Amino acid sequence: MGDPMRIRAVVTGDVVEVKILMRHNMETGQRKDPAGKIIPAHFIQSVVAKWNDKVVLDGSLGPSVSKDPFLSFKFKGGAKGDKLSINWTDNKGDSRTDQVNIA
Repeated sequence: MGDPMRIRAVVTGDVVEVKILMRHNMETGQRKDPAGKIIPAHFIQSVVAKWNDKVVLDGSLGPSVSKDPFLSFKFKGGAKGDKLSINWTDNKGDSRTDQVNIA
């Protein structure tokens, strides 16, 4: 399980803007360590965002995404105080889920 995500969700009118910083090394499988051995691929494959248990984002990432990926997206319908949860799963089966209340 990775480090906690930094999530900010702010409502303006009827639109919620979500910004997420996911902590993950995102190894491509092409770099080598100091001894010359290839570092195995280890990257986030899927990201799911749920607002009050309704999916508002379902995305796929790959090995070409940089370390500690940042995502930003908007959706309609959220209100202050509603629960927003973000879950990612990587290619090794590790996952992380964090949640915030919309501000």
